[in-house]
Amino acid sequence: MEFQINYIAVLVAVIVNFMLGFIWYTPLFGKVWAREMRMDTSVTPTRGQMAKGLITTLIGNFLLVYVFAHNLEAWTFVPDMNEMPRSGTILNSAIFTWLGFFVPVDINSVAWEGRSWKLFFINTGYHLLTLLVSATILTLW
Repeated sequence: MEFQINYIAVLVAVIVNFMLGFIWYTPLFGKVWAREMRMDTSVTPTRGQMAKGLITTLIGNFLLVYVFAHNLEAWTFVPDMNEMPRSGTILNSAIFTWLGFFVPVDINSVAWEGRSWKLFFINTGYHLLTLLVSATILTLW
């Protein structure tokens, strides 16, 4: 048995998640997110700060999707998993990964960093959406 990762699907998921992050944290929730993060919105980041942030985000998106692709592929070796509808694979992989890995970290930011529940829901909603988008692209491609 050999893992067969579709690197084109990984690349597409990385780009789609990057664009989704821009939409999520700029026009949709940008002002509320910045307020909840206690950011001074009158200060504009320098080009260097923006470049560093964008590159770091792309690397993070790649790591997320690449590891998630391996996780999805690993489940194909479980007997009878191929009988599950693709929608089940998408939902199970995204929701259980979100519940097991993202929600605990996001809740800890409320418990230990003093972040608001509003910020929790903005961030964890984005995390769930990126996993659903990634699972959809990786499963259907």
